[in-house]
Amino acid sequence: MIHLRVPGDKSVAHRLLILATLAEGESTLSGVPASLDVASTIGCLRELGAEVEDLGGGTFRVTGPAAWQSPREPLDCGNSGTTARLLSGLIAGLGIEAELRGDPSLSLRPMDRVVYPLQAMGARISYVERADRLPVRLEGRASGALRKLRYRPRVSSAQVRAALLLAALAGRTDLEILDRLRPRDHTERILRAMGAPVTSEPRESGEKVGLRGGTWNRGLAPIDAAVPGDLSSAAFLVVAGLLTGRRVSIEGVGANPTRTGFLRVLAEMGARVDLEETGTEAGEPVGDLMVTARSLRPFAVDESLVPQLIDEVPALVALASRVEGVSVIRGASELRVKESDRLAMLVSNLRTLGVRCEELSDGLRVHGTSAPLRGIVRTGGDHRIAMAFAALGVGPGCSVTVDDAQCVDVSFPGFWDALTEVDSGEGVQQ
Repeated sequence: MIHLRVPGDKSVAHRLLILATLAEGESTLSGVPASLDVASTIGCLRELGAEVEDLGGGTFRVTGPAAWQSPREPLDCGNSGTTARLLSGLIAGLGIEAELRGDPSLSLRPMDRVVYPLQAMGARISYVERADRLPVRLEGRASGALRKLRYRPRVSSAQVRAALLLAALAGRTDLEILDRLRPRDHTERILRAMGAPVTSEPRESGEKVGLRGGTWNRGLAPIDAAVPGDLSSAAFLVVAGLLTGRRVSIEGVGANPTRTGFLRVLAEMGARVDLEETGTEAGEPVGDLMVTARSLRPFAVDESLVPQLIDEVPALVALASRVEGVSVIRGASELRVKESDRLAMLVSNLRTLGVRCEELSDGLRVHGTSAPLRGIVRTGGDHRIAMAFAALGVGPGCSVTVDDAQCVDVSFPGFWDALTEVDSGEGVQQ
């Protein structure tokens, strides 16, 4: 058995750091990952006047409520879509002036999904150069709360939901979101753990979420929490273990049920998946994960499950390429607007390696093969594409060269060292 650990979940870390700046007192957050995305959020919060102190070893002390200020220079969100979208909501609620920018990759990702509902709430937010793209400019607000909003998102997105919840909380207004599907619920869990009046109600395949920000007169309670291990990062190591026939154990990983769609697919494929919950952190269940290789069968994923495994799709596709039969993913058009067009990148790279696959408008179809897979893959600077094909490269008969090894630092510094623990042969080359 191979025992591994993964960095803290950056989705949870972003939210804990931001919400701690709104709390009434000191919060201590441990297990914060040393990822470039999280560093972008920390840098932006400091530019906005928040006190975020690095205590070393992934532990931060955040003192709230922050003395918010309009930054003199544009805020640099780097490659982090979570930073750009969540801070858009926060800044809109605070009513201060700021400009948000990103790197060339982030500047190609859509922003209307956040900007439009924020404008409907009364935020003065506009595009600086191109519609639906960063940079965006928030002009501030003279006085008063934001307007209440009842909203049906076109895209069921945890980032959209978090941005609107932050805007409603900081802007002291009521919010109701009616989602057709159920995305990840990290923001709601952390808000409840800090005392906020957030409600959730299942509705068919979706969910209704509400926040009574207009009548809530108390502040958020400070929180001491350890960020759970990132299941998305663990996914690539798990796939490498399945491909090499090894049992992989990962301690302290996030076990949020809106994040475990990947594990459900593995179980349906025939793998043995054991996830033992060991506690909670900031409302997030945490557990020890063990996955044992068995004879696997192909899978089919539709849009109802996609929001709960959106970041793990590249890992599943890499696994599908070595499973006899045809695996299909549909309802995943959101993958076209990530750090790259992940559907196109996955198909292009699989074909380069000799795997038969078809690109669909909202997904892909993969024909598994046992033939040797060898070649150079293009990542497009996308960390999850790099990790997916790196995991594929450790399987028997495979030798894969990744053209940009450093891009994994966006989410998983130390990934290459962890991968060597399950490498069975020629493996992956950087």
